[in-house]
Amino acid sequence: MAQQGAQLDGAKFCCSICLDLLKDPVVIPCGHSYCMSCIKGFWDEEDEKKIYSCPQCRQTFTPRPVLVKSTMLADLMEELKKTGLQTAPVDHCYAGPEDVACDVCTGRKLKALKSCLVCLISYCEKHLQLHYESDAFEKHKLVDPSKKLQENICSRHDEVMKMFCRTDQQSICYLCSVDEHKGHDTVSAAAERTERQRELEVSRQNIQQRIQDREKDVNLLQQEVEAISRSADKAVKNSEKIFTELIYLIQKRSSDVKQQIRSQQETQVSRVKELQEKLEQEITELKRKDAELKQLSHTEDRNQFLHNYPSLSQLSEPTDSSSINIRPLRYFEDVTAAVSELRDQLQDILREKWTNISLAVAEVDVLLSEPEPKTRAEFLKYAHEITLDPNTANTNLLLSDGNKKAKSTSQQSYSSHPERFTFWHQVLSRERLIGRCYWEVEWRGRGVYVAVAYKNISRAGYSNQCKFGHNYKSWALYCDTKSYIFVFNNISTPVSGPSSSRVGVYLDHRAGILSFYSVSETMTLLHRVQTTFTQPLYAGLWLFCDYGDTAEFCKLK
Repeated sequence: MAQQGAQLDGAKFCCSICLDLLKDPVVIPCGHSYCMSCIKGFWDEEDEKKIYSCPQCRQTFTPRPVLVKSTMLADLMEELKKTGLQTAPVDHCYAGPEDVACDVCTGRKLKALKSCLVCLISYCEKHLQLHYESDAFEKHKLVDPSKKLQENICSRHDEVMKMFCRTDQQSICYLCSVDEHKGHDTVSAAAERTERQRELEVSRQNIQQRIQDREKDVNLLQQEVEAISRSADKAVKNSEKIFTELIYLIQKRSSDVKQQIRSQQETQVSRVKELQEKLEQEITELKRKDAELKQLSHTEDRNQFLHNYPSLSQLSEPTDSSSINIRPLRYFEDVTAAVSELRDQLQDILREKWTNISLAVAEVDVLLSEPEPKTRAEFLKYAHEITLDPNTANTNLLLSDGNKKAKSTSQQSYSSHPERFTFWHQVLSRERLIGRCYWEVEWRGRGVYVAVAYKNISRAGYSNQCKFGHNYKSWALYCDTKSYIFVFNNISTPVSGPSSSRVGVYLDHRAGILSFYSVSETMTLLHRVQTTFTQPLYAGLWLFCDYGDTAEFCKLK
């Protein structure tokens, strides 16, 4: 029974690379099994591409999977060896309508395991053994089973087509090359395959690079969407807060005006009522006096009349009411007018500032519609005038031409400043660089570093933290008469390109693009950086110790 099981499953325990029983079996991530030495050797050949594939299903893996021996398969191999592995054909080993059949088998044919491109015959495992055992077949090329082997036979000469005509772009046999294809550009099919395979790999690399670039672009756009949404949400929240504060301020002022009006109303009404009460008391007193005088006027006794008249005829001082008619009756109308004037002024301010707010909203743009410049004329649209900051210049640099030119010279008597480079012959620009900027540097002498850096780059001492390109706060292109080298974070990358004493620098701060160009009659891209800038940048120059070396920012406008 055990032997019958071995016969049934024997084909499943062969390595598809060496076609032998699995030795030190391993299972790779796609599930296929191989001898450890076989798959290791196969992957060693793919080391250059850094992409590793399964010989059967062609699934790729990155990075290279770690190979671990399959204990279960190894134990099963030992059991099969002890019981005697049989490879006698069983039903599922016979060729079906969709399978490639062994051309050697007689009667019911077995499935082909390999096809030979030299013999133009497909072989089952049994008939294939001679190809492995005999030296005569050493140079034969075995491939996966194919039904199209006859397409390799020349229909005109009945010969194997081992040649390729590049002139007519078709496979031919040897006789074709001396017959109708005589004089054509012909090579061996193997050589053409090698060349096409090389081109294919280059094409695949280009495609894979483009896929990576597009995926990176998609990720960047997704980040842009998220950044826009975050910024919009923050702006809405802050705007609502500010307008709420503004509304509260107006409501507070409205309440204050109301309180002041009511307080003044109470004061003035109190004054009026006080005067009103005095006048009413005076009227009452005058009426009483008038009644007494009237009664006195009717007294017939002359002596009595004369006796009472002096006391009754005397009147009290009248209340002063002259202020009542001093001015027209306008009390709080002026307050209403003042509030109306404030309203009109606020409306004017809101109308003016609303235009600014609308323009600020409309200026929000992800710059997707503006491609990167290609020609020098397009670059010059973003030309940026740059001057050097004397406070940053090393004491062995002399600035001139309106602080556009730096020259390596003897020590200068610059005053001490915390932003000055104390050791390296470096200097930064005054202007901070954001948005899209382009500038050019003309240099003379032994060599120069053309750089950009964050403002918080270290200044004091001679460590890498102070050197342009030797830290993560600066990027630099070294230029001399023979070569270019790009430096970032202390990593140097050789750059090829035409030698020129003028270097162009293009910065798209928001897009994270920094490009260096060799400028002569034409512009040649030397190196391009794609990153994320977290701070404004400043242009920089670093000259060598040779006295007389110069570098200057060119006038472009």
